Amino acid sequence: MKHRIVVLGAGYAGAGAAGRLARRLHPGNTEITLVNAEPDFVERVRMHQLAVGQDLKPRPLADMFEGTGVRLRLTRVSSVDVDRNTVTVLDSDGADEIEYDTLVYALGSVWNDHGVPGAAERAYEIASRPGALRLRERLARANAGQTVTVIGGGLTGLEAAAEIAEARPDLNVALATAGDLGDRFSPKAQEHLSKVFAGLGVTVHEHAEVARVEDGAVVTLDGREIPSAVTVWTAGFAVHPIAVATPMETTGTGQIIVDGTMRSISHPDVYAVGDAGYAMGDTGEPLRMSCASGTPMAWQAADAIAARLTGGKCPHVPLRYFNQCISLGRKEGLIQYVTANDRALSFSLRGRIAARYKELVCKAAAWGVANPTLGMPVRRKRIALEAASARTTSAAAIKRRTVVDRTATGPNTSSGRSRRVRR
Repeated sequence: MKHRIVVLGAGYAGAGAAGRLARRLHPGNTEITLVNAEPDFVERVRMHQLAVGQDLKPRPLADMFEGTGVRLRLTRVSSVDVDRNTVTVLDSDGADEIEYDTLVYALGSVWNDHGVPGAAERAYEIASRPGALRLRERLARANAGQTVTVIGGGLTGLEAAAEIAEARPDLNVALATAGDLGDRFSPKAQEHLSKVFAGLGVTVHEHAEVARVEDGAVVTLDGREIPSAVTVWTAGFAVHPIAVATPMETTGTGQIIVDGTMRSISHPDVYAVGDAGYAMGDTGEPLRMSCASGTPMAWQAADAIAARLTGGKCPHVPLRYFNQCISLGRKEGLIQYVTANDRALSFSLRGRIAARYKELVCKAAAWGVANPTLGMPVRRKRIALEAASARTTSAAAIKRRTVVDRTATGPNTSSGRSRRVRR
């Protein structure tokens, strides 16, 4: 029998993990299935470009995984049963179950409206391709002189505001941020950001936490009313609710708690990578939701799974940060160098060289998904039967302990089902 590895989600983390596993494990006794709702790999870091009308290079998953042995299943995940080791999927043909021996959970995240009244009904999001396309259609209908207000001063918000202002100089673009503009950057980087926004004509509303989104306006907690014909929401992400509905140990926000190898601390058959996993970096601090976190998490999980199945030594992939890369339209950029735990250093790249740097990073990220071993030759190893047997016995023992713990804590409620870690 083949060892069945199922990967849920084909974003940067999921697709990277599947490809890396396919290059590490021999197809003679392993079977890798990648489950994704869309047929194409989506460059999520470019959704602000898609929203303003730019056409992105198509990246069909079938072409990306051709010849690797990875089986592509285009369907939507509806639930996961970690006690029965099954995934329920739903498509036009109805519901189906996929069985697994090892599961890599990489369903990523969606936009988070934080329960702000009117946000879900009236704001546009760019955390997904469908969301970016909806905003694209709306911006195409926007009349000159109308105001587009971007909510959120994080990296996504900064990129969206700059991209829209550059592509549509006839619109009044505003950015509402809960803190100071670019307060995560070094002083010189903040100065550059302010200069670029001023040149693009972006109006910045600082210390403007949003209380509600109305038709034609955004209202802040301190009572300010910001005109907004089109509101773009970029204030954070939320994970899919599938994991929190299982007995797996998750955080209060629904991320699966994992160890240093991205393995669930409660269910060793499951690995969580990307935004779906709650992992500690090399500095002992939690990794933030980002492509910069998801890619090394995927590499770590894939290498750990391969090592455990083949009886090899489990390697350690560095889990740290080096820089934050921000595009400010097509001609300007900002590269903020950071410490291992993501704190701003004094050094940064700015201007056109930073824009080119960011473009190379985006291209490298997509190339890395298709080339998860970075072009280096690897030997595809067969599973060691002894290692696989020991792994199955260990997993069964941990599951039994988890069931006992759940029984001891009471009925199947959120507190009895799993320990929640509040953040």
